[in-house]
Amino acid sequence: MTVYHFIGIKGSGMSALAQVMHDMNYTVQGSDVDKVFFTQKPLEEKGIPIFSFNAENIEEGQIVIASAAYKDDHVEIKRAKEIGLEVYPYPTFLGEFIKKFTSIAVTGAHGKTSTTGLLAHVLGEAQPTSFLIGDGTGKGAQDSKYFVFEACEYRRHFLNYTPDYCIMTNIDFDHPDYFKDVDDVYSAFQEMAMQVNKAIVACGDDQYLQEIHANVPVVFYGFGEHNDFQGRNVQVTDSGLSFDVFVRNNIYGTFTIPGYGKHNVLNALAVIALCHYENVPAEVLKEHLATFQGVKRRFSETFINEQVLIDDYAHHPTEIYATIDASRQKYKEKEIVAIFQPHTFTRTKAFLNEFANSLNEADKVYLCDIFGSAREDKGSLTIDDLKELIPNSEVIDESEVEKLKMHENGVLLFMGAGDIQKFQNAYEEAIK
Repeated sequence: MTVYHFIGIKGSGMSALAQVMHDMNYTVQGSDVDKVFFTQKPLEEKGIPIFSFNAENIEEGQIVIASAAYKDDHVEIKRAKEIGLEVYPYPTFLGEFIKKFTSIAVTGAHGKTSTTGLLAHVLGEAQPTSFLIGDGTGKGAQDSKYFVFEACEYRRHFLNYTPDYCIMTNIDFDHPDYFKDVDDVYSAFQEMAMQVNKAIVACGDDQYLQEIHANVPVVFYGFGEHNDFQGRNVQVTDSGLSFDVFVRNNIYGTFTIPGYGKHNVLNALAVIALCHYENVPAEVLKEHLATFQGVKRRFSETFINEQVLIDDYAHHPTEIYATIDASRQKYKEKEIVAIFQPHTFTRTKAFLNEFANSLNEADKVYLCDIFGSAREDKGSLTIDDLKELIPNSEVIDESEVEKLKMHENGVLLFMGAGDIQKFQNAYEEAIK
């Protein structure tokens, strides 16, 4: 019996892949730091063993998969190499694993987690589908036809994959600790496009994706007239958004989604285009687009008295703008309050003015200290540099969250990719 050992199993991609393989009856275990992460809960629910990092976890005959966060000097990686085991970096292993299925990569600067979740939900109702989502969710289906997975552009990790299909949601400058500028990001996506085997589904409203060229058909979706799959007549309803879809100028149907904000319509159009390409009937699409419950940390709502608390992973100016916009669409009569924790000093420095512009769309802004990475130089930047650009904004720490009570009819948007949840947890405790 071969044991698959995951070094850094609590990482979102690693956790999801471990769950997929466990569901497919592989023997899976892993190790990580002792800190509690939300990604470990599904592992524990499936009975997947999680150990503390220790050289003794590594044994003869294991297949060892390592998170990209750990290098050759890691105690378990060193031990594996000493006893002659090959250590597979997570993207390398995943790149080989997906070859067993019709694989669909979902990539883009923004929206990939939500789109991956939506595609897995809809496609899974039509055919056996396994999926791996960047929020730490993974599910393996027996006799899977499709494997839907989130593919990240950071450090060009997605170039480890040669998928059958690729959905590209957008291209935007992010990860300034790695990419030089938006042209550098574009070059990575262009390289990825040349590795796709069957077709690319790309947002034609994105100026960079319009320029993508490939050896396979590129199908465009969006709101513009030039798209193969065009969304029209978007209507805000009590239960979400409804919109018409035209396929090459012929009406295909009217669809409803539970989410708000035009970015959610675009995500749905991507899924409709891909499923149409794979001959999934429109009726199946209609039914299951309407029942999608969302993914973790994407507009996740909690209701307390008249307040709505929303936990959202938004950590880039474009995403913050989209989250505030969706909140305004859904809660027209409420005050929109942003509680934002910047993620990494490099990103905060690179987008300082853009963060301010997006956050200024809220009615009131509270800022939490920058969540830094251990690997970066902090320089002289502080949260006050952002505060100065946002009129009437305040910096708060966990001990001060009780002041959020004053926004009695507010939508409290807790946004960030660090540990912003601790601020929401502290607030919920304070008002209990």
